[in-house]
Amino acid sequence: MLLQGLTKLRQIANHPHMVDPHYEGSSGKLEDALHMLDNAIGKDHKILVFSQFVKHLTLLGNQLKEKGYEFAYLDGSTKNRKEQVERFQHDEELKLFLISLKAGGVGLNLTKADYVFIMDPWWNPAVEAQAIDRAHRIGQENKVFTYKFITRNTVEEKILRLQQNKLKLATDLISAEESFIKKLTREDISAILE
Repeated sequence: MLLQGLTKLRQIANHPHMVDPHYEGSSGKLEDALHMLDNAIGKDHKILVFSQFVKHLTLLGNQLKEKGYEFAYLDGSTKNRKEQVERFQHDEELKLFLISLKAGGVGLNLTKADYVFIMDPWWNPAVEAQAIDRAHRIGQENKVFTYKFITRNTVEEKILRLQQNKLKLATDLISAEESFIKKLTREDISAILE
């Protein structure tokens, strides 16, 4: 139940319609993403857009269609995966590729992208890093910019803070084990032993 509740809070942070199908308003995150996509496409960039939630990609895709944008699409149910990748890689007019984080985490080489948008943070930052690495492959000739969309004062911000704390803890452990151990608090030790 706790995991379901956290998932719903994460979905609400993306767009309330993901949890409440009767919600008819917009979402600040979606508006910001669309604004940044408009700007990037206007400057001839190719963009990978990742979300953990297929519902979120669907909402974004519907908005993009209304604006007249074409895009490649990949989630776990996509049957023509290779065709979608080839379209994005070889069609100069196709600027967008919407990808579910899980489906896009492995086996893709998307070197034509020079922007990566992460629409929602994942619990495991390594999975996010894998997704971002789709654009950092042999053959990449462009500088790649990554943007992560986080809704302020939500569970997303807390996930990010938790990730940063865990990363600092791990980095400290690896870099100087002895001094790290001396800096551990009672709470740190409890957290490690849980």
